[in-house]
Amino acid sequence: MNVFSLIVAALLLSGCMKVSDMAEGTRHQLRDVGILDHSETVRSASWRLQPDSFIYIAQGHFVPPGGAYPRPNVVAEEAFESFVQYFPLVRRAPEPVGLEEALNQAAIAGAHYLLYTRFAAADDRIGSFDEFDDQRALDRLGVDTSTVQLMLIETGNRYLADTASIRSRGGLLNIYDATPQVLLGPPLRDYARRLIGLGR
Repeated sequence: MNVFSLIVAALLLSGCMKVSDMAEGTRHQLRDVGILDHSETVRSASWRLQPDSFIYIAQGHFVPPGGAYPRPNVVAEEAFESFVQYFPLVRRAPEPVGLEEALNQAAIAGAHYLLYTRFAAADDRIGSFDEFDDQRALDRLGVDTSTVQLMLIETGNRYLADTASIRSRGGLLNIYDATPQVLLGPPLRDYARRLIGLGR
């Protein structure tokens, strides 16, 4: 009888909301409790860009403190892969550059905006047997975390249009052999969608 009551309750609830809403709610709850990867983006402005905006993407030389050593240009690479899905005019610097040099490169390329990025923090925790065998530290077991900072600058007048900070935390389902740079893709795609005025 209890099983029948649960089935009836589930059917009644499913009639009140769409399946896609239920799935999104479930994903949100699983991210919140740490089962799935989770990220939080804090922006300084609700700036929106035209879809035909030309964006030049560069990454600073800054290396995050700690033992994690991500690839030198990984944030710019991930941002390029995310932004090119929503903006047809996107280029990126081939290697890390300083802010002044990035602004000059963006101006020479004819870009409307410079997206200047840096990997502010990265914590690559032990997530596989090989890593545990190398480090032998129980206190290093856990999920990876990362923090990325972004500045969106108009190249013509060097106006700072937006700043954002993305904090990401890995989930227990994706813990095996993961790295902080694996966490970058989804929140950068979300930021690109917000810039163009689309929802999540």
